[in-house]
Amino acid sequence: MSQHTEPDRHDSPQHRRAPASSAPSSAAPAAPGPADIKRWRQYLADERAEAAVYRDLAQNRSGEERAILLALAEAEGRHEAHWLQLLGEHAGKDRHASLQSRFLGFLARHFGSVFVLALAQRAESRSPYATDPHATPAMVADEQIHEEVVRGLATRGRNRLAGTFRAAVFGANDGLVSNLSLVMGMAASGVGSQVVLLSGVAGLLAGALSMGAGEFISVRSQRELLAATRPTQITLAAAPSLDIEHNELLLVYLARGMSREAAEHRVAERMGLLECDCDPSLSLQPEVPETEDQHEAVGTAWGAAASSFCFFASGAIVPIIPFLLGMTGLAALVVSASLVGVALLLTGGVVGLLSGTSPATRGLRQLAIGMGAAGVTYLLGMAFGSVVG
Repeated sequence: MSQHTEPDRHDSPQHRRAPASSAPSSAAPAAPGPADIKRWRQYLADERAEAAVYRDLAQNRSGEERAILLALAEAEGRHEAHWLQLLGEHAGKDRHASLQSRFLGFLARHFGSVFVLALAQRAESRSPYATDPHATPAMVADEQIHEEVVRGLATRGRNRLAGTFRAAVFGANDGLVSNLSLVMGMAASGVGSQVVLLSGVAGLLAGALSMGAGEFISVRSQRELLAATRPTQITLAAAPSLDIEHNELLLVYLARGMSREAAEHRVAERMGLLECDCDPSLSLQPEVPETEDQHEAVGTAWGAAASSFCFFASGAIVPIIPFLLGMTGLAALVVSASLVGVALLLTGGVVGLLSGTSPATRGLRQLAIGMGAAGVTYLLGMAFGSVVG
């Protein structure tokens, strides 16, 4: 348009130079500042570390899980390329990844467990790209999707740990809190340290046996309940002998929740009026055990009982360690409470990791609950000791 609007009016040198000087400034991007370069180099190092974590985890996996982890590593590689392109000549010497990324890498190389995936899930959820104008919308979306992908992989591991691990973690926590409360209550009542120690040992044995027996009964009952609700295939064996006029086979399928149309079709299959779409060898032998455990998430009764016993005992022994070492009086109680406090922080942190939440928050919650219970028991012991004394 400017070619057709009075060129003579703007023929001064100042007017001729203005367009030439303003064009580059509007087209060329602003040079990155030191803060941008530092941040981008940190992103670059973290992306490389996260890709390495996923590759290390993939080495211990097979099939679909391996393919998923390698795809995540490839996506982190695309993000790495983005920051390399922005940095250009400023990429410089490789920067160390964040402490969390390096810790994840160490765990992935040496353990490769569900804990690593739980930590990776938290790392993906705290991605800074959503608030960084230099990250592309695709990268922001990638990080959000990565969190869900890792969540799914971690859930598989959590399900495999669910039964036995639940008994282990909560068994240890129960041992810590209950025996600390017992020791504090007995000590507050004014009895001697020897009596406190014997009470702690008795509490350890009684609690561990009770927890083990309770977990065995609980898990066995749950598995039996699941087995009782699983439909059998006896209908195929009984079908040839049924009276076609008064056929109650239809009621079986209706009771299982099938629609009437689907139930009538299945009855026709079982009666031989239609070609059966199932495996007759399995249907005629419902007593044959399944090759795959359908109750994997529940855990085995013996495994849960053994874990509950051992971990309750391992937790319950902590409060009596000072007394076993010969300590007495207030010093023994302070050391006992301190040891239990550290253990509660650890168990709470582990639960937080596996649940994908803050380990610190869960650890502090466990600590507050445990110490609160012990404090109340100590006060009750003092009151009881003063009344009896």
